[in-house]
Amino acid sequence: MTDRRSIGNGNPPPFGPGRAPKPFYVLRELPCPYLPGRQERKVITDLSGSDAEAEHAELSRAGFRRSHMFAYRPACRGCDACVPVRVDTHQHVPSKSQRRILRRNTDVTVTVAPARASVEQYAVFARYLGARHRDGEMADMGESDYRDMVEQTAVSTRIAEFRDAAGSLVGACLFDLLDDGTSAVYTYFDPGESARSLGTYTVLWLIGATAAWGGRYVYLGYWVAGSQKMAYKSRFNGLERLTPAGWRSFAA
Repeated sequence: MTDRRSIGNGNPPPFGPGRAPKPFYVLRELPCPYLPGRQERKVITDLSGSDAEAEHAELSRAGFRRSHMFAYRPACRGCDACVPVRVDTHQHVPSKSQRRILRRNTDVTVTVAPARASVEQYAVFARYLGARHRDGEMADMGESDYRDMVEQTAVSTRIAEFRDAAGSLVGACLFDLLDDGTSAVYTYFDPGESARSLGTYTVLWLIGATAAWGGRYVYLGYWVAGSQKMAYKSRFNGLERLTPAGWRSFAA
């Protein structure tokens, strides 16, 4: 950590009457995982304490993401390529191709539980990283690292397990519950089940589940123009992006 400051227009986010401003820290630069040749820098803040739930919800609306006990947002020099996006469940209608994916996975059952890691989950997670992100920053995560990712949280976090008709785990989705919806933290699936399009299916499931629970938005993190890893997010209608003027339709 190299700096401590407020964010945005020079003022910390408003966290309600009687709540002290939070300290924010700017981390040192590292190679960008999305755009070759660029440097990534993040601003972070701690999420522990009695106000963690409310702060997390407000920070999510301000474009932050959660990792373990921290909320973070890119603060890169001369670059604003990372665009926070969310799906409005009231506006989302699956496309024709997405309806095919839903039909393709009618045999899948989903179980939602408090965020607890298991050996079975880690086995699928490790295969996923090996097939999809072998050169990424998470490639060397061991079982204890995975457990920390799942269980180190100061907010309401759940894990959804996706199983096929035989009961085998084919994927999982770690997500947080917010006062206006849900926030997808991390999703992975068995690379041997690629024909199912489980990445898209998981997002479709989370959109439907969030709406059924009475939530309005599903926060999907960042969309980056030119990044193939992030391209799938633009395929969900009802998508909104965070702009200096607030949340707006992604297509606008």
